[in-house]
Amino acid sequence: MNILQTDIKFVPGVGPKKAEILNKELDIFTLGDLLRYYPYRYVDRSRLYYAHEIDGAMPYIQLKGKITAFETFGEGRKKRLVAHFTDGTGFVDLVWFQGLKFVESKYRTNTEYIVFGKPALFGKKYNIPHPDIDACLSEDDRPEGLFAFYNTTEKMKSHFLNSKAMQKIIGNAFAILKEQMPESLSPDIVAALHLMPLHDAIENIHFPKNPILLRNAEYRLKFEELFFIQLNILRYSADKKSKLNGLVFKKVGLYLNTFYEKHIPFELTNAQKRVIREIRQDTASGKQMNRLLQGDVGSGKTLVALMTMLIALDNGFQSCLMAPTEILATQHFQTFSEWLSDMGVSVALLTGSTKKAERERIHDALQSGDLQILIGTHALIEDTVQFHNLGFVVIDEQHRFGVEQRARLWTKNERPPHVLVMTATPIPRTLAMTVYGDLDLSVIDELPPGRKAIQTLRRYEKKRGALFDFLRKEIQRGRQVYIVYPLIEESEKIDLQNLEEGYRQISAAFPEFAVVKMHGRMKPAEKDEVMQKFIANEAQIMVSTTVIEVGVNVPNASVMVIESAQRFGLSQLHQLRGRVGRGAEQSYCVLITPYELSADTRRRMEIMTESNDGFFIAEADLKLRGPGDLEGTQQSGIPFSLKIADIVRDSDILYRAREVASEVIEKDLRLEQPAHLVLKQQLSRLSGNRYEWGRIG
Repeated sequence: MNILQTDIKFVPGVGPKKAEILNKELDIFTLGDLLRYYPYRYVDRSRLYYAHEIDGAMPYIQLKGKITAFETFGEGRKKRLVAHFTDGTGFVDLVWFQGLKFVESKYRTNTEYIVFGKPALFGKKYNIPHPDIDACLSEDDRPEGLFAFYNTTEKMKSHFLNSKAMQKIIGNAFAILKEQMPESLSPDIVAALHLMPLHDAIENIHFPKNPILLRNAEYRLKFEELFFIQLNILRYSADKKSKLNGLVFKKVGLYLNTFYEKHIPFELTNAQKRVIREIRQDTASGKQMNRLLQGDVGSGKTLVALMTMLIALDNGFQSCLMAPTEILATQHFQTFSEWLSDMGVSVALLTGSTKKAERERIHDALQSGDLQILIGTHALIEDTVQFHNLGFVVIDEQHRFGVEQRARLWTKNERPPHVLVMTATPIPRTLAMTVYGDLDLSVIDELPPGRKAIQTLRRYEKKRGALFDFLRKEIQRGRQVYIVYPLIEESEKIDLQNLEEGYRQISAAFPEFAVVKMHGRMKPAEKDEVMQKFIANEAQIMVSTTVIEVGVNVPNASVMVIESAQRFGLSQLHQLRGRVGRGAEQSYCVLITPYELSADTRRRMEIMTESNDGFFIAEADLKLRGPGDLEGTQQSGIPFSLKIADIVRDSDILYRAREVASEVIEKDLRLEQPAHLVLKQQLSRLSGNRYEWGRIG
């Protein structure tokens, strides 16, 4: 057995109990997992500071001196132990809030120690809470180089698995490696990129002797992580293209031509024309299409989807569109029905609330081929929904669906249909390459003519008088207003109370107008009733949670007020803002925040007021928040998570990794050349059984 597969409990210093905690808390099961548990930062322990140099802004520091006395303060839970420590140049207090008896019995007064910790100012005195204390070593024995810090959980700390303990266990793990760790990259890649060997990189990531070795180790491990993600995506994508024959749409016929000539009252934008051309080429190529269509809210993605569905009809195939919510599915159904009203195209809507008799009628018409376009929610993927010959699938706001849900649409035809995935959430290039790297990318990057850019304003919570005057004037001009409240799971109860309170306040402030409210806990029929009222302008103000975030189209609504805007991420604010600006009138988005904001939040608000560009905002959001779980990594088909690389900060390494992965795949798609067998083995180890889900992107 490979030594890296050794059960973690056999590593000295671990044992069964600690192994169980490492399994549960950090997903560490083997010695290999442990060595890939990387530090999050480093401190230089070769330098000694003096007490008189301390200031409150210092990071972790090291002092050499003696404890002159111990004192305890407070009672019960507030009890703390203070040791007065001096190095001859000044005093600093060492403070403990736990393990007081243990500390007092372990350390002696007037004995020389090395103290390590982060100084803080308390009153007029500097103290170091819960410091590391070691016996004073000679110059030769003092730790050299950089000292690693590891993230640990509360449960780990309560079982004596703090950062220092983790470092010791990782040191023990290294000691039992009898030989060099096997290389995970092929020799040609290591040589061409002058990469540090894997064994040295792992050693220097945990125990770096100097900053240069640390940088080289980081580069090697980040490159490897991003390289295997790209290799996985590109290999899969190339393999799929070589094997999967797609349905061939040979012609553009009567349906599309009639619609284009008679039913589009305005000129398509160049971006829309370009995307339709790209889809047309894909569907005629004989290869199965998997394309991601990105476009800001209101850029005309739905029209592109309908026109490409008509190409499928011209070639004798059925189409379906899957949306994440009933509101959005119903809206698509109404839009399609209106657009196709006199063209003799049969369109139906299938959602969770479709009645049994209507459901049966839809099923029969689908199987006979009489029903040409089906629109719905995830009800479409139920086994009972059988098509006569499904040729084209559109998935709207795809990040709302799990991969398995999307994959089931593939099984609706013997030969997989063409798939167009649409999102109004702009995805930065680095993220698109990582999460959707096996999908071809189309972008609609211009708005239809006549649309005015939305003006975004920021206002403070306490100043509502002027805001209400502004809203009143807009409504008197015949416009409508959304007022959106946050709804976060952890504080759902309080958030719903805030929404109710806001609804009461708005109703009282605007007695002359009709005010409605909407939130996710309402029944679908109730939501639909409220939405229809608003669409028909029977209500002028809608007070809502973010259920209106995706896809709702009310051209007459020209003002979006976002309460507690500081609680939303940039991408979500941008999505919400896109609910207005659907008509030709000037539209506004008003961000309501308190005065006190963190620097990051203030920057978010500035970005929103400065830019309407979804891609710029998405990049900024990614930089501020970090990639999180990569737009739902576990859904997206990436079978391995990022442990050290950061796709924002390491975008240069990502691009290089993709280049190298492309070169490998071009030369050797099956990874059968002797030099590439190591890549095949590593890919298989990383991928486990989840590889196939990459098929849907």
